[in-house]
Amino acid sequence: MKKITCRFWILALCVFTLGSCSKESLDEGETSDLVSVVAPVSYNEIELNIMDLVNDYRFSKGLNELDYKDEVSWQAEDHNFYMIQKNKVSHDGFANRYSSLAESVDAKAVSENVAFGYNTAEAVVKAWIESEGHRKNMEGDLTHFGISVKEDANGKKYFTNIFVRI
Repeated sequence: MKKITCRFWILALCVFTLGSCSKESLDEGETSDLVSVVAPVSYNEIELNIMDLVNDYRFSKGLNELDYKDEVSWQAEDHNFYMIQKNKVSHDGFANRYSSLAESVDAKAVSENVAFGYNTAEAVVKAWIESEGHRKNMEGDLTHFGISVKEDANGKKYFTNIFVRI
């Protein structure tokens, strides 16, 4: 009986100290003290090269260069992990990524390029430029982008480049 009573009080204490309150929205005049914190992305060499090559291409077309945005790169990384898990390249879940970026960074437009199997930044960016749909994404009215390159267990690289207009 003592074990049951002790467990009850521990559970009750946890509920009262770890519970949360929520509202659907802020009341008029109320401000939120919550800040969305995203850990900074540590870009690897191929990711940095892709960002440079995309910006070089945009510059050659008279378009503005894009700034990287870590929140966008986190979305790209999540999608790469999904593709690796499913062992397929896809745009599955794009609507969710769009909605998430519209909310988190106030994105007005979102597009993405995906690829797999390339070994260099030059090769994947060249393939995107040669593909009408991918090229159109790269040439869009954009302000920021994010990139992720991840390898599966066999060393095959998966690429997700997400573009946004903020």
